[in-house]
Amino acid sequence: MYTRLGLSLSRGQSRLALGGQHENEEQIPMTDASPTTLESYPREIELDDKRTVVARLMGKSDRDTIVAFARALPPDDLLFLRRDITDPAVVDGWVREIEAGRTVSVLAELGGELLGYGSLCLEETFWGRHMGEIRVLVRPDFRGMGLGLQLASDVFAIASHLGIRKIIARMTQEQERTRARLERLGFRPEAVLREFALDREGNARDLLVMSSDVGRLTDEQHLASWRRS
Repeated sequence: MYTRLGLSLSRGQSRLALGGQHENEEQIPMTDASPTTLESYPREIELDDKRTVVARLMGKSDRDTIVAFARALPPDDLLFLRRDITDPAVVDGWVREIEAGRTVSVLAELGGELLGYGSLCLEETFWGRHMGEIRVLVRPDFRGMGLGLQLASDVFAIASHLGIRKIIARMTQEQERTRARLERLGFRPEAVLREFALDREGNARDLLVMSSDVGRLTDEQHLASWRRS
């Protein structure tokens, strides 16, 4: 059982449901969801090709799985990762963040193989307690099947349940496809930080910060536009 800020998650059920939504906030359209509780993982996700994958919460035992997943990614994907998750020690730090309640991560699997993950990283400062950061990564051979959208939807649902009001995303300027998808979903640029990020090869990159209100992210029209991209 994982508990923080009113979030209670367990692995004893098969559906994701939402509770504690704010007034006037639209519910995120999610597969097999009901608006009663967030004690739902593992749950099933149907891809666009009709295959079914399992979404579950990440825990300490997933460390080696995450490392193997990262090491199998193409070099271009590794170039833009926020942290080097090919390093077991770095993934150990990720697990500690989960255990401390600073991060919630959802893993997607098919036949025991990790296909991707979605994470909500909570802001630790008092003045930023209404914000969370989204991170989604899907294996190349499962992109374009709706899995990234499903994982993002789970992140938005968890954020809504926690009372998070604003979601931010960070990327380098070169990640144009990611930026375009986020813009279709309702994200808008907030700032460009010049030479703020170093890639794996030590090159300085400009960092783009985008944001959107959680209520806007739950708009079905915006989710549909992401699916079409």
